[in-house]
Amino acid sequence: MAELARALGLRGAIGVGHSMGGHSLVRAAALHPDAFARLVLLDPVIYARILYNGPRVEEHFAARRRNRWASAAEMYARYVERAPFASWDRGVLHDYCDYGLTPAPDGDGFVLACPPAVEASIYAHSNAPDADIYEEIESLRIPVRVIRSARPQAPGVLDMSASPTVPDLASRFRFGEDIHDPEHGHLLPMEAPGMVADWIR
Repeated sequence: MAELARALGLRGAIGVGHSMGGHSLVRAAALHPDAFARLVLLDPVIYARILYNGPRVEEHFAARRRNRWASAAEMYARYVERAPFASWDRGVLHDYCDYGLTPAPDGDGFVLACPPAVEASIYAHSNAPDADIYEEIESLRIPVRVIRSARPQAPGVLDMSASPTVPDLASRFRFGEDIHDPEHGHLLPMEAPGMVADWIR
């Protein structure tokens, strides 16, 4: 992301990142300080510092995600009534299905643009020691708005609707602001894109 910012010549941009995108954005802003004037982090996957002791050894459920589809319409019909997709804005879900697939290399239908094994590997390493970005957090000198779901993670329970964000994250930034969203879960940009757009504005 930092390399992309350099390639585009970004200066003073508003950086917006959701989930692991929020984590990546913080590191990119630290590596390329001139690129961003402020950050909006939407329920970022930034854990308590003590948890960066991985990677995880158990298989992540994303590795078992269905990879092959006949069409985007089939994928939409399958997901529209299933959690967590049932709570998504319908336009967002259509986009996810339309643009999250790519023609299968063997010509038989479509496969996910991000293969399940790759997605699972990213999640598995999200708590590795080199994913600890607290030094980067402390280095930033720009306003950072942390918008997070008010649904806490229960110990030992994998709940994709609950917030993975360490509760005191905003206070770790020099100019941090903490906003709770009591109505939506971790996937709040997919559930309420209009509201998120208003926050960004």
